[in-house]
Amino acid sequence: MKNKEYLNGLNNEQREAVSYLDGPLLIVAGAGSGKTKVLTSKIAHIIEEKKAFPNQILAVTFTNKAAKEMQNRVSEILKKNSSGLSWLGTFHSISAKLLRKHARAVGLNYNFTILDTDDQIRLIKNICKSENIDVKKISPNYIISVIDKWKNKGWYPLDVEIKKSEFLEKQFLNVYKIYQQKLLDLNACDFGDLILHCVKIFENNEDICKIYSNNFKYILVDEYQDTNVIQSKWLNYLSSHHKNLCCVGDDDQSIYSWRGAEIKNFLEFDKYYENTKIIRLEKNYRSTQNILNTASFLIENNKNRVGKKIYTDGEKGDLINLSCYKSGKDEAINVGDKIEKLKNDFGFNNMAILVRAIFQTREFEERFLKIGIPYRIIGGIKFYERAEIKDCLSYLRIVNQHKDDLAFERIVNVPKRSIGDTTINTISNYAKSNKISLIESSKKLLELNKIKPKTKIGLSSIIKLIEKWSRDHLNGTNHVKLLQTIMDESGYSSMLKNKKDLENENRVENIKELMNAMKEFDNLDSFLEHVSLATSIDQDWEGQKVNLMTMHASKGLEFDVVFLPGWEEGLFPHQKSIEEKGDKGLEEERRLAYVGITRAKKLVNVSFSMNRFYQGDWMDSMASRFVEELPEENIEKNIQNENEVADFEFNQDVEFESEIKSPGWLRYQKRLK
Repeated sequence: MKNKEYLNGLNNEQREAVSYLDGPLLIVAGAGSGKTKVLTSKIAHIIEEKKAFPNQILAVTFTNKAAKEMQNRVSEILKKNSSGLSWLGTFHSISAKLLRKHARAVGLNYNFTILDTDDQIRLIKNICKSENIDVKKISPNYIISVIDKWKNKGWYPLDVEIKKSEFLEKQFLNVYKIYQQKLLDLNACDFGDLILHCVKIFENNEDICKIYSNNFKYILVDEYQDTNVIQSKWLNYLSSHHKNLCCVGDDDQSIYSWRGAEIKNFLEFDKYYENTKIIRLEKNYRSTQNILNTASFLIENNKNRVGKKIYTDGEKGDLINLSCYKSGKDEAINVGDKIEKLKNDFGFNNMAILVRAIFQTREFEERFLKIGIPYRIIGGIKFYERAEIKDCLSYLRIVNQHKDDLAFERIVNVPKRSIGDTTINTISNYAKSNKISLIESSKKLLELNKIKPKTKIGLSSIIKLIEKWSRDHLNGTNHVKLLQTIMDESGYSSMLKNKKDLENENRVENIKELMNAMKEFDNLDSFLEHVSLATSIDQDWEGQKVNLMTMHASKGLEFDVVFLPGWEEGLFPHQKSIEEKGDKGLEEERRLAYVGITRAKKLVNVSFSMNRFYQGDWMDSMASRFVEELPEENIEKNIQNENEVADFEFNQDVEFESEIKSPGWLRYQKRLK
């Protein structure tokens, strides 16, 4: 082999992965092992060794950002523009390119439109209307997610398999049939169709499939553990001639099954492709050995994995700090204090708090606002800026103060009450002319019979409800109970419960967290004042900010210091994941813990609390089973206030009989009784 410059900076395993060019290759790349460097060096090596022209290499990523980074790195290595890599992109961008050339094979014209989410929602709403499906009860977003799930599995309407118990999905199947026909009529497709149609073309047109499988001498895939069924089929067809398929990924970081990712693709790669070479990249260039030992020890509890042992030539580093706190509030206070102590050594930008569920950010945000720690929410919205929280606050504001026109404007048609923009403009114009509030204006217009009959019912009902809630408030109804009453009587609770999708589940959790926040205040006035002050603080400070995000959103990122709060049974591992997916769900949750730990370069802080307000109730917490799985020799236990938590055992002698009968599940059952 020629002494290529780009090979010099590689370790033995990386060099072997780059140099192997004959047949299917699975690169098991541990966290921080330099997989992007390997992929880009491999592309450069193929070109330099004249094994293929740039346009004979297919390189697939999951994001445009990753594709661009790969393109730039290859250009850097080759010291020339890599624009010749015309087949480097995401699954969807490459599929769109293929589909434009062969659109007629699936009943489309080459100039087809690719629908965005808004277009999809509009189309689904129209179909639901014609099929008498109430979109107030079943969210169009949820229907789209089910259709997307079917497409990820490679199913057209005629291929869909539905269990007898899945009544809703039977209803959706009819919508799916109409939806696909509408797409054809519109000369359009959605993102799921891009790959699905390509696979259909390859299945039904051997000549077209041959053109591409002959052309692509080498196929490289990044983050292979995140591929779904249809993406796997797509790769299978395109690699069928040369068999030079190189897939890079880490099965221990497979955390997106809810998006359709199928870990089986990774675990059984050598069964799909004969004579597969497996190379493990185990040397880590990111974290200390203590961090790596902890992550490795934890993930070894998973049975379904390829297996590897990550290590570093770097320092052993500090022990993982494991802390127990009295409550979630105490946890936030202490994390804030630790950040203050560490800011001079690391800077805010290099610190991150990774949570299992987005509602957990609230207590940290409150604390940071109070003590002046700048922060950003990555992959999400700040707590008091979330739509459902703003809705709740607007309801409370209008009950507290009838002249709050902005609050009235926000909630008057949420949930839908047939009060459109035209009516709101009429109310607003009358209010301006008569110098009265929007509520007073609405009352006057109703008295004068100036509101359309259909709208009149909705407007009249919300005004009566506001007046009733105001009386409840004046008569001394507790402010937390008041919000619950408002949510129930306004129809807001029903709206969230009826629309079955992940977003709505998060919204419900956020509202319950808001109620938790309200309990810290004696009355409604003091709470609303607190929120006003909190949200008015300028959070667009220049410079450094602490990063808050979910563990899912942290994938691919790294920080000097990582905080992992809320490691309690029921919250993490999340009870829903275990109940729905059993052992598979538990293993995915453990992989999520592995991802969280391996984001850290220098310091890891794991914590849990003895009590937490969760799902609307205060609960006695039990440390997550993952806490029990951390290696004793790599952790340092820290009890902040020994007097308060003296009776708490870090290592609780608890046997988990099954994935269902966990402590979190038992607590859940208690609540149901």
